Amino acid sequence: MLQEHNDIEIVCITVKKENVQEHIRHDSNELYNYMIKLAIIDKILDQDSVTLIPDPRTIKVADGNSLFNYLQINLWFEHNVSTRIKWESCSSENSLNLQFIDMISHVVWRHYEKNLSRNFRVLIPLIENKELFF
Repeated sequence: MLQEHNDIEIVCITVKKENVQEHIRHDSNELYNYMIKLAIIDKILDQDSVTLIPDPRTIKVADGNSLFNYLQINLWFEHNVSTRIKWESCSSENSLNLQFIDMISHVVWRHYEKNLSRNFRVLIPLIENKELFF
């Protein structure tokens, strides 16, 4: 599917959490929000609006900013664009798109956690893979 539809972009970010400073690891949602920003901010700058379908971890971080507020503020103030962030709640059991990305995530996870790389080697030329704190 990714070969046939080159308009689909998949960006993965993997973090070696033990190399993240402990004070940052205190609230994993803050790191998660930062990772999401790194993954998508440059890809959505020229869009009028973007709909995010997040996993449950995007509930507010300890400082009171949700992922959506964090991204919206970054777009408006850091990048001076008018892109609007929209939020859509959906469980993966009701969405083939989310099921697909869950499968991709599982392949990436298995590569890093279980050193099972056969499927990852097939996938890697088709996705953008970023590593943080390695």
